[in-house]
Amino acid sequence: MPTPEIRTTCPYCGVGCGVIVSATRDGWAVGGDPDHPANKGRLCSKGAALIDTVTAEAKGDVRLTQPMVDGNPAPWDSAIRAVADRLLATLADHGPDAVAFYVSGQLLTEDYYVANKLIKGFIGSPHIDTNSRLCMASTVAGHKRAFGADVVPGCYEDLELADLVVLVGSNLAWCHPVLAQRLRAARQQRGTRVVLIDPRGTASSDLADLHLALKPGSDVALFNGLLAHLEQAGAIDRDYALRHVQGLEAALEAAYADAADVAESCGLDPADLATFYDWFTVTPRTVTVFSQGVNQSSRGTDKVNAILNVHLATGRVGKPGSSPFSVTGQPNAMGGREVGGLANQLAAHMNPDDPLDVERLRRFWKAPALKGGQGLKAVDMFRAIRDGRIKALWIMATNPAVSLPESDLVRDALALCPTVIVSDIVTDTDSLRHAHIRLPALGWGEKDGTVTNSERRISRQRAFRQGPGEAKPDWWIMTQVARAMGFVAAFPYRTAVEIFREHAALSDFENDGLRAFDIGAMARVRDGDYQQMAPFQWPLLAGAKRGTDRLYGDGRFSHANGKARMVAVRQQAPVERASLRFPLIANTGRYRDQWHTMTRTGLAARLSAHRPEPLLEMHPDDAAAGGLEEGDLARVTSLRGEVVMRLSITNDQRPGQVFLPMHWNDLFASRGGISRLVTGHVDAISGQPESKHVPVRVEPWRTQWAGLLFTARSLVLPLALDDVPYWVRQEAGDCRIHELAGDAPPVLTGLGDCEHLEYQDATRAIARHAWLDQGRLVACLFIGPQRPQVARDWLARLFAQPALSAADRALLLAGRSRDAGADAGPIVCSCYGVGRAAIAAAVADGRATSVEAVGKLLSAGTGCGSCVPEIKEIIRHAAPVVAA
Repeated sequence: MPTPEIRTTCPYCGVGCGVIVSATRDGWAVGGDPDHPANKGRLCSKGAALIDTVTAEAKGDVRLTQPMVDGNPAPWDSAIRAVADRLLATLADHGPDAVAFYVSGQLLTEDYYVANKLIKGFIGSPHIDTNSRLCMASTVAGHKRAFGADVVPGCYEDLELADLVVLVGSNLAWCHPVLAQRLRAARQQRGTRVVLIDPRGTASSDLADLHLALKPGSDVALFNGLLAHLEQAGAIDRDYALRHVQGLEAALEAAYADAADVAESCGLDPADLATFYDWFTVTPRTVTVFSQGVNQSSRGTDKVNAILNVHLATGRVGKPGSSPFSVTGQPNAMGGREVGGLANQLAAHMNPDDPLDVERLRRFWKAPALKGGQGLKAVDMFRAIRDGRIKALWIMATNPAVSLPESDLVRDALALCPTVIVSDIVTDTDSLRHAHIRLPALGWGEKDGTVTNSERRISRQRAFRQGPGEAKPDWWIMTQVARAMGFVAAFPYRTAVEIFREHAALSDFENDGLRAFDIGAMARVRDGDYQQMAPFQWPLLAGAKRGTDRLYGDGRFSHANGKARMVAVRQQAPVERASLRFPLIANTGRYRDQWHTMTRTGLAARLSAHRPEPLLEMHPDDAAAGGLEEGDLARVTSLRGEVVMRLSITNDQRPGQVFLPMHWNDLFASRGGISRLVTGHVDAISGQPESKHVPVRVEPWRTQWAGLLFTARSLVLPLALDDVPYWVRQEAGDCRIHELAGDAPPVLTGLGDCEHLEYQDATRAIARHAWLDQGRLVACLFIGPQRPQVARDWLARLFAQPALSAADRALLLAGRSRDAGADAGPIVCSCYGVGRAAIAAAVADGRATSVEAVGKLLSAGTGCGSCVPEIKEIIRHAAPVVAA
């Protein structure tokens, strides 16, 4: 690339951080963009490791580099023709409703726009949905009920202007670390109070002045109780409500019906509940941040409206430091919604159930096939595929076989579907294994377009490297298919900016202020200005110089009469409850250093080192009752399926509840895919699945042996993983590490002509193996009745040596390293690669007894700061230093 420095946007969470990628002698380096309003130079551990994942993708056969049709390589023209012919045949034989697209918040807005236009406008099917259905759908529905539009009123600056920040169902410290950094700084500088509302203790607990560990699913009762308290305290702004809000009295009546026993129904200390209610009552500058703990529920929309009700009742909407604020999970969930990426939306925030909107879009696109009505939402879409109602499916940039609930049903549906097309960047995912046609797409750093973050800020994502092989932009792939299907005139696009201009023009088309989303000022943006475009917030009306940072602060909302609506909601229990058969409630969520189903972050060694295995987190009382100890393997069973995970015992879990991480798929673990446990109960309004309340039972999963397998990055293994009941894979730089466990000892297949070193102790049932190729270590295996305790860091470094010395060979078979203290243990600080062992040692011997001292000595905690809670935990549990 001719330009040595590129300003682009991080592809992970919805914070939408700006990054600067710089050319170096060895490749590329990444840093935070100090001029980007979202992060002002800050990055989290995933953002700081972006080049690690890019580098890992380039190694081996990770990337999909050419089209594949029915398992055979094909040139692009043949692959495009095959896609077009199969879609046309499905249309001819079964009609447009037999075709569906399932897309992703990983797509750029320009990609999303073409997908929506193709399927809704020209194929004539309403069945396009996105993995944002799993993320933000309940918030979208709640906002539309209350405000009249899918609008987040506030902006990130409000976190720094508020006097009280309430985190509801949001582990901000791990899921949106840069926002947590901004909040932490505000707390230190101006004394901002923070309330955390979450059933479990998380890294965000370190930010909180008050933690309300409410009973799972009781959010509506909590906020209805708050609304009733506000009325009793005379804190409702009735003048504001009279002028700007409908439905106050009905909402109050419903709130009082839930308010009598809030402490009991939420499982909270009455004193803590009173403190929260009092703080909210007397603090006009309050921001309520909510995320997946609210959204991922069969009552998610009601939970959102219960939160919005207390803000509307007090006039705290769209004002500096005073607003509800939904933070989204994906980098372009909002951009996808702008162009109608959900089944219940049309492009430019138009309504598929409004005949005027349908006709307006039909005229703009010149698309006679466009019809009104909503399509199938994600869970129902895959049920329709399984039932044979949908015959052709195109999946783009997502992995529904792992991320959707009832994943075994999803896999069955994909196996039965006559035509499955998948566009992706990698050669292998759980969903790709079912594809008849595989299309290589460009990945982050290779594609060009825009994304919209959680504060309505549109930023450019720019390419800084060439894509591998024949990989193409998603919008280009769809454009070529559309043209091959006969829709040439409607899909003339040659560049991303042409799509963006059309998208901007549509947002302004016959708008006249009716739709909040409007970027008409960009409808005629020149190519060069698009390339240099600075981040901006919508709306950005034609003729305007800058976008609007906050909306609805003037009390004018998007409903036809200009008023917001408070919605009368009542507490309702989740669909399924704990029982004698399934006595525990499982909550699911993210880890700090992983992303979605690990197809990218799982390739980076430093991101994998924080949590090498998925851990089942459980309260000590529940573990003791189940006969389980720390580090045991446990079987987790629900009505739908089972997984096996290693146990972590922690007081952060309340009795009766367990936590499961969402990331592991069948490429990284044999039994770690938690969506096998989740039943597809959905919110009746939003269609979002309930992923935070799964009744399960947990029992010991006993095995006869455990093992550690280290291999070079080659996929060749000295045993068949299919024959090993439990395994988890971890990237470790020059090698891969597999945790293994089972009953019958594994059958070794060997590694061709490699030199084989072996140590056997039949008495203790211990075996150690190593394979060398011309003196270079390519694999080693340790087996015993318990998990082998070996120096993993030292062993991983041996794979980088051109040949093993005689001393290292002997130590390898002895299972010891040169330096017994050299193993860093699990990584705590990903920014600087500092492990738990180093921090614990520094604390134990008195060299560092505070977070600041640890940072000064080891640099841990001085990067993105998301490891600070863990460092504090290590300090709290360290043995006291005894003076000599």
